[in-house]
Amino acid sequence: MDNNFPILSKIKSPDDIKKLSDNEITEVCAEIREKLIEVVSANGGHLASNLGIVELTVMLHKCFNCPADSIVWDVGHQSYVHKMLTGRYDKINTIRKKDGLAGFPKRTESDYDAFNAGHSSTSISAAYGIARAKQLKGDNSYTIAVIGDGSMTGGLAYEGLNNAGRFKKNFIVILNDNKMSISNNVGAMALHLSHMRIKPTYLRVKRRTEKILSHIPLIGNFFKKVLRRSKSKLKNMIYKNTLFDFLGYTYIGPIDGHDIDELRNALNAAKRNNAPVLVHVVTKKGKGYEPAESHPKEFHGIGKFDIDTGEPISSHKGYSYVFGKQLCKMASKDKNIVAVTAAMTLGTGLSEFSKKYKPRFFDVGIAEEHAVTFACGLATKGIIPFFAVYSTFLQRGYDQLIHDASIQKLHVVLCIDRAGIVGDDGETHQGTFDVSMLNTIPDTTILSPSYFDELENCLNAAAYMCDGLVAVRYPRGGELYRPDDYVKPNISFSVYGDENAEISLVTYGRLFSYACKAKERLAQDGININIIKLCQIKPLDVRAVEQASRSKSIFFFEESLVAGGIGESFGYELKKTGKNFYYKIHGIKDCFVRHESVEQALAELKLDDDGMVEIIKENI
Repeated sequence: MDNNFPILSKIKSPDDIKKLSDNEITEVCAEIREKLIEVVSANGGHLASNLGIVELTVMLHKCFNCPADSIVWDVGHQSYVHKMLTGRYDKINTIRKKDGLAGFPKRTESDYDAFNAGHSSTSISAAYGIARAKQLKGDNSYTIAVIGDGSMTGGLAYEGLNNAGRFKKNFIVILNDNKMSISNNVGAMALHLSHMRIKPTYLRVKRRTEKILSHIPLIGNFFKKVLRRSKSKLKNMIYKNTLFDFLGYTYIGPIDGHDIDELRNALNAAKRNNAPVLVHVVTKKGKGYEPAESHPKEFHGIGKFDIDTGEPISSHKGYSYVFGKQLCKMASKDKNIVAVTAAMTLGTGLSEFSKKYKPRFFDVGIAEEHAVTFACGLATKGIIPFFAVYSTFLQRGYDQLIHDASIQKLHVVLCIDRAGIVGDDGETHQGTFDVSMLNTIPDTTILSPSYFDELENCLNAAAYMCDGLVAVRYPRGGELYRPDDYVKPNISFSVYGDENAEISLVTYGRLFSYACKAKERLAQDGININIIKLCQIKPLDVRAVEQASRSKSIFFFEESLVAGGIGESFGYELKKTGKNFYYKIHGIKDCFVRHESVEQALAELKLDDDGMVEIIKENI
């Protein structure tokens, strides 16, 4: 037992939660919050969302029987509490670290994790699939999707809701609403009816009345329809959430998500229904930690921080910050420049833009597909839209990039943040697919700067020197090593080192910094190489290919998938020269990159200077 967490440390499975009294549940909720703050302050991660969902998570495990009953967490960043209560408390200090717990649900990690997550709006569709599979196997256990109000801005959530509305039993959607105020937006009458509707007597009387009316000859069905219409009209006057009723759900709520009694009554009522149920739970993001309550966006996903002050331990300015500053500068001179984001204003560096140029700032919610097509619509009227998006989330807009942007040759600029390895968030968040994805789309320009000043130049080029679909991709974090004698290149490519060297190392983006270190180390061993640094990686400059073809050995390193990557394109162009040379591509093979620090991942993949030196020495 951990003396600092006397109740929490003794919970080895949800069965232990079922034995707790209400007073003990209140105490364990306080312990959970203290532990969350301790762990996230040291490891970084998602804090505000986990602090807000403590009571709901505890009561879900008290009222249901997991893992027989399946809980599917949307996005999954709020599953830290769930992990503590399902036999992983002893490992919670390892979360998001190499060989430790993942920061998101992972089926290979625990039987209690019903479905892997990392992106938004997937829970209802996944849970419905699980529920249908259970039905086919004669399994009558419950399936619960827990989805936040932010995720409800994604279209996939409504596709799932619509399809699952026909399911008749043991399917529950928990809407975790952490923005709405119960007293201001709902009112006393709605609260009264909500309490009444979740009482077992209400549901029992409702079913019996309808059954009796159905057996009265001639007039029974008539009165049954009148009763239903009257009830629906009354509900529609009072409740604003009639959409759920129309989709076939029994709506329960709004429920105070921090009140144990209300949660127990609501969840037990949901279990008794013979139709799909939506339980609307209202919570406070960041609850229990004042800095997170006051600044929930900053504490949504945060690095290490000081518990006493809430201040980040490291606050260096990264590529996102530089992007935001440069876009503001450009917007001040060009009224046609607008910014689009999919619920990532802070993360993509657009906070200043959103305030300075409010009419030209568009946050479309967690809806990347819509964001791309919306940007295309803007472009048809001469607007220059800059869509700032994490690499991992851009994957959701692939069809729109082809169908709406590229085919129409519309000038849309994709500002791809977190390109390449991102580290602790793991497989679902690595930005390792955007290059291969965009490389397949005709008439697309891809720019990959290595330093802040190059990012600024690339953004200007994307707006005024390029046509059609343009992508500017840049990594998480800040600048890396830059040699003193490095001369800023043009927007296409540059050669660093002896142009006549017999060995060429070709790369782009942040790997250039590691390549420079590798070049210096190889020189100490008498091995002379040059570096062909690409900035425009699609379309390739034929002069860069011609320069590489002068060498006897060419090594291409990229922080992206080898399959469909730039190394393959570059090799194809080299082959067309008809010259003889040795060519080796080294990148990310056919795999997903697990959660660990960026430095650890690059070292493991042999994409840092150690790896480059090793590979070149082995193959020359």
